[in-house]
Amino acid sequence: LIYSDNYMSHDQGYLRFFAYMSFSNTSMLGLVTSSNLIQIYFFWELVGMCSYLLIGFWFIRPIAANACQKAFVTNRVGDFGLLLGILGFYWITGSLEFRDLFEIFNNVVDNNEVDFLFVTLCACLLFAGAVAKSAQFPLHVWLPDAMEGPTPISALIHAATMVAAGIFLVARLLPLFIVIPFITNLIAFIGIITLLLGATLALAQK
Repeated sequence: LIYSDNYMSHDQGYLRFFAYMSFSNTSMLGLVTSSNLIQIYFFWELVGMCSYLLIGFWFIRPIAANACQKAFVTNRVGDFGLLLGILGFYWITGSLEFRDLFEIFNNVVDNNEVDFLFVTLCACLLFAGAVAKSAQFPLHVWLPDAMEGPTPISALIHAATMVAAGIFLVARLLPLFIVIPFITNLIAFIGIITLLLGATLALAQK
């Protein structure tokens, strides 16, 4: 924020910039303090909305408008998967509170009271939200274009908000994921593929 004050001081959208940025920071704080999946999803969408506004901050530039649109469309795929996953786990456990959700889910799995294939599918849908938000393969295409926003926003999105939100979601839902070996292997696989792809593209980039 201190750096942004000087960086944006001569921009006509100075007040709009700080309004968007403050709203984004507030949404991120709401996300990390959420105690249930409904709050997670609500603030998840707010973080995304603020990020789209900031990426397309200079919307009169066609390249910035296109970058904003690409980020929006790509993340909608992951957000839809996240919503379906939340509904699936609510159907399985009857609760959205994390404390109850983890306990009930472990009991249901231990007693074989639910189809494990359905559980795995719901977990994959939850993970899809994190994949899109953290720009992991194959939903990584929006992140390079996000640099079209102001420099402080590029730093914020890459280091503290959108990309970090996906990591936070995986960490928050780890008690669910760790019960399903396929999901833990999938998380590792997607991470390795993204790592290798990013390094390979960097070698060929001019």
